[in-house]
This record gives sequence, structure tokens and C-alpha cells, in this order.
Amino acid sequence: MTSSEHYGLTLRVVEAGQRHQRVQPGSVAVAEIGKDIVFDPDVLDTYDYEGWKPIHHDLLVVSAAVEYADRRTARRIGRWARDFDVTVPVVEIATWQRAEVQDSLRAALRHLTGDNWQFCFVPWQSQATLGARQRSLPFGTERSFVIAYSDGLDSRCVSKIYGCGSAAICVRVTKHRHSLKKGDEPFDQIPFRVDVPSSRESNVRSRGFKFASVTAIAAHLTGLSRIVVPESGQGALGPVLLPLHNIYADYRNHPTYFRKMERFIKTVLGHEVRYDQPRLWNTKGETISAYRRATNKAVDELFETRSCWQQRWNAKMDGKLRQCGLCAACLLRRMSMHAAGIDEPGDTYVIANLTVPAFADAFPGEKKVRLSHTMAEYGSVGARHLQQLAEMADLPDADLKVHSFEIARATGETQDNVLKNLRNMLLIHAKEWRAFLAAQGEQSFLRSWIDGGRHGRP
Repeated sequence: MTSSEHYGLTLRVVEAGQRHQRVQPGSVAVAEIGKDIVFDPDVLDTYDYEGWKPIHHDLLVVSAAVEYADRRTARRIGRWARDFDVTVPVVEIATWQRAEVQDSLRAALRHLTGDNWQFCFVPWQSQATLGARQRSLPFGTERSFVIAYSDGLDSRCVSKIYGCGSAAICVRVTKHRHSLKKGDEPFDQIPFRVDVPSSRESNVRSRGFKFASVTAIAAHLTGLSRIVVPESGQGALGPVLLPLHNIYADYRNHPTYFRKMERFIKTVLGHEVRYDQPRLWNTKGETISAYRRATNKAVDELFETRSCWQQRWNAKMDGKLRQCGLCAACLLRRMSMHAAGIDEPGDTYVIANLTVPAFADAFPGEKKVRLSHTMAEYGSVGARHLQQLAEMADLPDADLKVHSFEIARATGETQDNVLKNLRNMLLIHAKEWRAFLAAQGEQSFLRSWIDGGRHGRP
């Protein structure tokens, strides 16, 4: 393959101060730890508990390298897969050079991102980042599982349904520390950030690898094997049931990806974990309703969560950060809140009114020109996705069996049981979506969109 034909990235991760040691200047991208990959000492300290090993440090570095490569290289129109050749310095060099570790790492990433990955591991030369302060974890043995805890609805609901605070160890999979958290809380947030010059790729499937790796480290340190994945059925299965045109299916929360991650974690950490998906066969609306029953609390806590995919500048209004109200994630959120009988505050969304017949009339005045094209792209695709997912409930068994077979192999359930559960989840989704559409009225621009229109045109 000539250099002009190469589609991907050759990346060398180097330790702090070693950027000048690259062999062929200009031929590779260099990510320097401390500059391009930055570890926060305070956050790292929340992982420095009894049992911390250099292999955990290595796994964080590998996760950061994967994210850097993924974000640095834009995908081409008409060609999804990229070729990555990544060199990473590690402390436990013998472990990373084992064939089964590299094979399982490549298999997990290939399934997750749809790209081709090759790794070369070289010895770490400086002192390991952690290990000096190790102390006992500040809770007893009553905890039974680890959960990835974000600012999303599923995360908030599932953590409370299954006992966060008493049975769960919550790992905050975010780069921002929650204002109510103390700095010494275990697993307080993602301990590194990746700074990519002119980041070209917005899909960032590699986040699934980062989150799965960080929760696996927490499980290893606490001696637990169960990792709860909070995603409900539409978010876990929908992106694979209905992948966007010419885009590789999104397996970030799909059972087949988690089986591959389990194999990788077993080979690299020597620790068996199970990524459990207790809400796989439930809609997000059902999960919110289960939260209300389990907690018997007011729903104000749910209003603090964020689902929106839009960048912050896209969703700021009157000096307040809001959710856009129209991307696929916002529409799913609004539909699910409606199904659970919850009315959100009027200032939750930039685009609050979905009942108007013309899309442009849904915008506050100063936002019309700035956001209309962007929001139409996200909104029309999101609305049609939710509609098409609802229509899948009416498909014959033969059309769903390819999915039920794949899920059954990954979960260990019978194909008949998986097919039954899948259809039931789709039927409930369809019921919730149609009720939400009906609540917007016959004139809502959403109805034009699901019939193939854009910008309010049929």
C-alpha cells in the first residue's frame, strides 16, 4: 500500500519529554503523555487503592491511545474502516506481548469501532504513576456490583433501582467531577483526557472501550465480577437493529461487544468480569417508571440528568445550558418521560414546542438562523429512527431472527426466548412512541419528518 492509499493512522505514544525520540520525523503522529494525553493526579489518586498494579496503569494508557487514534482520524465517505498501527509504552510488557492479549484486544476494538487495529508495545521507562499511596477502599464487603455512572437518565435510574450507595460501587464515567462529590471518593471520574489537535472524528466509538476498561479496573480492585450496564433496550439494541445508511452498526452497548471485552479483560487482568444488562429488554420509559416505584421519590433528581448529544454552544440559551430537545437522544428522553407520566420543566429544552406545523416556528427567535440546519439534520434522522424502530414490532419472526440469533449466542439465552423478549420490547417502544406523537397533535412537524420530509416540508 502506498502512502497515498493509506487510510488510517500510525501513532506512537511516548512518555513525557520523549517526543524528540521518534525514529522518522513526520512519518507518524506522536501523542505525548503529559501534553496530548493528560492524567489528572487528583483523579488518579481516587483509583490508588490496595491492589493497584502497573497493569491497571497500562490499561489506562492503552485506552487513552485508542481514543486519541480514533478522534485524530476522520472517516471517509463511502469507506468506514480505518487502519491503525499504534505503539504504546507499558510497564507490564510481557503481559501485553502475549498473543492472546493482543488477539482479544484487536477483536474487541474491531467489533466496537469497525476499524483494523495493530499494536506494538514497548517498555515503559519512567516511574509508574500510581502505587505510592495505596490505602483500603472506604466501604465493606456488602457491595455486589460495579456500575458505570454518568449524568444520563438510564444511569441515574438503574443505579437507584439496584441499590447505588448500598450494593453498588459507582464509577463516574465522565471527565467532569460532580459538584456533590468529594475529591477523595473512589473512582471519581475518568482519570485522563485526550487533547487532539483539530479533532476530525465525532463518532468516537472508542468511548465504549474506555468506559468498559475503567469499570473493569474498579471491579478488579474491589474483587467484584458483576459490572452493571445501565442502558435500556432502545439504546443498547436500536443502533444495531437499525444502523444508519452506510455506517457500521454501533455495538457500544450490545451484548456481543461485552462478551469480547470480557475475554480481553480476563486475558490482560487475569480477572473474570461479566457486563450485566438488567434493562436490556425494557424501554427507557419502563426504566424510569421502575425508578419511581423503587425509590418512591419525587422526580426532581431526574431533571438534573442530561441526554442531549449536541455540543454545548448549540444548546445554550439565555446564559443557561439546556438540552436541544430534538436530537435522537432528546426525543427518546422526552418520549420516555412522557411514558412514565413525568412533565419536565419548561426550560429543559431549547426546542420545547413540538406541536407547531412548521419546524422553524419551534425555535426561539434568536436561534432560528443559527441552529435550524443543524437541528433539522439531527431531528429528522432521530424521529425517523424512533419511527422505524416502532415499525419493527410488526415484522415477521424471520426478519428478527438474525438479530435474536446474534443476541442469543452472546447472552446464553435460547433464541426463542430472545425473540420473544425482543418483540415485546419493540411493541412497548411502539406504544410509547405513538402515544408521544399523539400528544404532539396532528399538525406537529414531527409527523412530516417521519414521512420523509425535512424542514417542515412533506
